[in-house]
Amino acid sequence: TIQATRNPREVLEQLLRIGDRAIVSFPNFGHWRMRLSLMLFGRMPVTKDLPYTWYDTPNIHFCTIRDFVALCDEVGATVESATALDANGYRIGFSMPWWFWNFFGQQAVFLLKR
Repeated sequence: TIQATRNPREVLEQLLRIGDRAIVSFPNFGHWRMRLSLMLFGRMPVTKDLPYTWYDTPNIHFCTIRDFVALCDEVGATVESATALDANGYRIGFSMPWWFWNFFGQQAVFLLKR
C-alpha cells in the first residue's frame, strides 16, 4: 500500500533493491467515481473504498494507475504483471490499455521487478 508511505519513490526503489520482485497495491484515485465527485462537489471524495476525509486519512499520497506506471518508468522498474480491481476486489477480467484501467479500476495491484 504505497500510498500510505512518506516517500513512495524511495520505498519503491528500496523494495526493488532488496528483493527480486515487489508487489505494490493502491487505491486508484483516477477512477471515474472519484473524478465525478471532484467535478460535481469540488471536494475530496469520501467513498466506501476511501472512507476517510482528506484530513483524517491514513493515505498520504493519492495517485492514479497512470501516475504509478510513470513512477515505475522513472525508477527503472519493469511491470511483470498488473491488474485493476473492481469495487468488490475482483480482477477486471480482460486485458485493456492503461487508460481503461485508470478510468474503471478502483484499485490496482502490480508485480514489479528491476
